[in-house]
Amino acid sequence: MTTRTARWLILPVAAMSLSACGINSVPTKEEAAKAKWANVEAAYQRRADLIPNLVETAKGASQIERSTLEGVIQARASATQVKLSTDDLDDPAKVQAFQQAQGQVTGALSRLLATVEAYPTLASQQRFADLMTQLEGTENRINVTVQDYNGAVQDYNTTIRTFPDIIGAKIVHGAKPMTPYRAVTPNANQAPKVDFGQ
Repeated sequence: MTTRTARWLILPVAAMSLSACGINSVPTKEEAAKAKWANVEAAYQRRADLIPNLVETAKGASQIERSTLEGVIQARASATQVKLSTDDLDDPAKVQAFQQAQGQVTGALSRLLATVEAYPTLASQQRFADLMTQLEGTENRINVTVQDYNGAVQDYNTTIRTFPDIIGAKIVHGAKPMTPYRAVTPNANQAPKVDFGQ
């Protein structure tokens, strides 16, 4: 075997070795996680855009407890002020601030839904039925996008910590673990209680 032939045989082996060291898989999985985060942001933006219109419609249909509706609007306004870019996904403090702002909207929506359910006459009105359907659908979309993002983050974080990808992750890319999204709403596991002083 000549030296020239040996070189041609070494090239594919070297290329396969490098590809197994996270050179390509680490950035691919990082970009997949960032794309999933964009879906989370889009779902929250949809909620932020939808809430004012739905609340105005609900207000016009009835005199439902105004403070509950205003709480939703205020929580939504606060949540839209907290921004998180894909460059911040490895900063747990920034991710937590975003999660807390979104958790306040979730808590306000829970109180609103509980209030609407407490008034059977309101629940039967078409506008309130639409409000509840839209809000429930939006919350479901958010849950799905968060689950997808967390799955992508888990895949990425596992990749950068396991052999042989850890070689490319640390040496070539300087990869840092991304922060998964966690529920931060206090007592989120308990059903909201509605008390109208009766």
